[in-house]
Amino acid sequence: MGRRKSKRQAPQKRKAIEPMDIQFTCPFCNHEKSCEVKMDKGRNTARISCRVCLEDYQTSVNVLSEPIDVYNDWIDACDAIN
Repeated sequence: MGRRKSKRQAPQKRKAIEPMDIQFTCPFCNHEKSCEVKMDKGRNTARISCRVCLEDYQTSVNVLSEPIDVYNDWIDACDAIN
């Protein structure tokens, strides 16, 4: 009498980690991927600027800040003014 073979499942593949965006939609001219974030963690500053309408915003950052955080700060500052 033979033993039944166990059905062994193949290990599931992990999804590749996608890098976060550094280009965003401009809140002023609404062009997609026209705003680019440049972070200078040595000086604890970040600048986001639009290539089309030339609007820019600069803010202070910390070690944990990401480009999406800078963009959200810019959107919050625009909403606070309006």
